Amino acid sequence: MRIVVAEDLYLLRDGMVRLLQAYGHQVVATATTGPETLDALLRWRPDVSIVDVRMPPTQSDEGLRAALAARGEVPGLPILILSQHVEQLYARELLADGSGGIGYFLKDSVFDADQFIDALERVASGGTAMDPAVIAKLLSSGSSNRRLGQLTEREHSVLSLMAEGLSNQAIGQRLFLSESAISKYTTSLFGKLGITDDDNNNRRVLAVLTYLNQP
Repeated sequence: MRIVVAEDLYLLRDGMVRLLQAYGHQVVATATTGPETLDALLRWRPDVSIVDVRMPPTQSDEGLRAALAARGEVPGLPILILSQHVEQLYARELLADGSGGIGYFLKDSVFDADQFIDALERVASGGTAMDPAVIAKLLSSGSSNRRLGQLTEREHSVLSLMAEGLSNQAIGQRLFLSESAISKYTTSLFGKLGITDDDNNNRRVLAVLTYLNQP
């Protein structure tokens, strides 16, 4: 894959470049500021990009804004966003257009090479990849929600994996269950949560995250 890496911390940026190259991917450009990131994304239109949320010059959400701007110009441009902390608003903004090819991971997860590369490849193929730690935080913050409390332990597990962006088939493989069994759990938990079931994985993730973001 042709990849752009946008990260202002040298050690992390260099480490990711080396990791990607070790897995046989090509890093076509790197960026260290928000404006550089937007320029690189639009110039190279890579197969996938890794973009830090907070970048110079303001060290606020320059990277996120550059990613959203690039996707505005090139709909569906695959981008995996990195963040130091879980920010529910970022997850919601990234998934808002429902077009897929997006991911949101914590920087700590980069050190789990296989998981990180798997997420990156999923995003590159047009799917959605959410860090398990992000999903756990969202589920925890919504634990007081009465409807969420109605879910069985198995439905809770399915919901967590669904929110990561996994298909029913992939969820079944993780839980050692058939795809038809996962489909039944999905239908049941969506009914309990009062949200619409959808075969589109990206819309399913958005539906789940929108629900979990509710107060």
